[in-house]
Amino acid sequence: MFGNVPFGVSLLAVWGVLTLIGVVVTQNQPPGAYFTSYPAPIARAILRMNFDDIYHSVWYLTSVGLVLLSMITATFTKVIPRRLPPYRPVKIDAMPLHATIAVPGNEATVRARVEEFFVKRGFRIRRRDFEGTEWSFADRWNWARIGVLVNHAAILIIAAGAILYWMRGFSGETAIVTGQATQIPRTNTIVKLDRFSYTIQPTMTKSGMVYQPIDYVSHVTVTGPNGVPRPMVVRVNHPIDIGGTLLYQASYGFGMQFAVTHDGKTVSSLARRLLVEGDSLQIPGTSRSVAYQQFVPTVDPRTHMPSADPRVNDPAVILTVADSGTPLGQALVPLRTWLDLGAGWRIEPARYVMYSGFQYTYDPGVPLVAAGAVLLLAGLIISFYFLPARFHVRVDAEEGGACRVGLAATTVKGYDIFETQFRDLVSGLRTEAGKGAS
Repeated sequence: MFGNVPFGVSLLAVWGVLTLIGVVVTQNQPPGAYFTSYPAPIARAILRMNFDDIYHSVWYLTSVGLVLLSMITATFTKVIPRRLPPYRPVKIDAMPLHATIAVPGNEATVRARVEEFFVKRGFRIRRRDFEGTEWSFADRWNWARIGVLVNHAAILIIAAGAILYWMRGFSGETAIVTGQATQIPRTNTIVKLDRFSYTIQPTMTKSGMVYQPIDYVSHVTVTGPNGVPRPMVVRVNHPIDIGGTLLYQASYGFGMQFAVTHDGKTVSSLARRLLVEGDSLQIPGTSRSVAYQQFVPTVDPRTHMPSADPRVNDPAVILTVADSGTPLGQALVPLRTWLDLGAGWRIEPARYVMYSGFQYTYDPGVPLVAAGAVLLLAGLIISFYFLPARFHVRVDAEEGGACRVGLAATTVKGYDIFETQFRDLVSGLRTEAGKGAS
């Protein structure tokens, strides 16, 4: 059953569906996040079936194990017997690629000339005796028959690397505001963002000015379990290695501090808060709240609207005001100005601070996956660029001092692909064997 191809494909389909669930359903979130994003019955099903951490679930690991078991079974029951067939006699006339040549000479001499012909063309000769009848087997690129086996082994190695990551690896995201620090989970490592900078290159195109970011740079101080701080630099596509955990530069943004006043008096408890895009401020004693939606680096002086220039020239923020959860409106508020909230309340964008977004990952299976990928590429090259072929050769002595040479050819890719080469080889053998006889 496990060696059956349709059954193996069905297991792959189940694995694919479970993987797709892991892509669609955000993983490793608090239970409340699922009840917020999905109807209650679906949220309960996600949590009860462990779809919130599906890659470590019994369902997923069982599906992977069944796929690997099916692949191993099919390898030994189908692939190896077909790709590495034993040497055995065949009924030459019944083979799709066959030919018969009459060659003058005794049996030993004719067999030697035939074998010499194949050896000159890169074939390796093996002889076998079957019930007193001697057969010669001419193989070319016989080693390439293992191409599919190499592919199967590569997939097993890649799967082993993936399972190792699911068992011991982890990944996540974090954002660090300039001057602040955070601890990377499961590493006992503290990362402090000292300074963040980015470079924008304006480029004029046919459709207008395009602002292409060409570099993000985070200057950080990393303090590991030994307590020794180390200054390091994180760039896009140049992660830093923290005890085997890679820290990548992923994004950046602008945190904002707001001055909130009531009847001209500053509310100090709100002024100390640092908000990032999406955060809200609840106005004390009222049902109103203000959401910091977006930082606008440059406001177009002509239209007084956000421009496409991401460089900080004339910054502003977009604020959304709501009353009891009902949006009242949205406003573009430049720095050093304010927004009147009514009842004596005002909010002023006072100061922006850049933050850097990082992705971190620890994957002990990377060496295995890399080795499997190299092996898989080698297997594909072997499978596509080499054509293993085997000639079954039988020499029978006939009356009159001549021999009848029977030839039949087989390949691992069918008969049509080898038909032209077979015809050319038979023609060459007929010519050279005749010359040898004369």
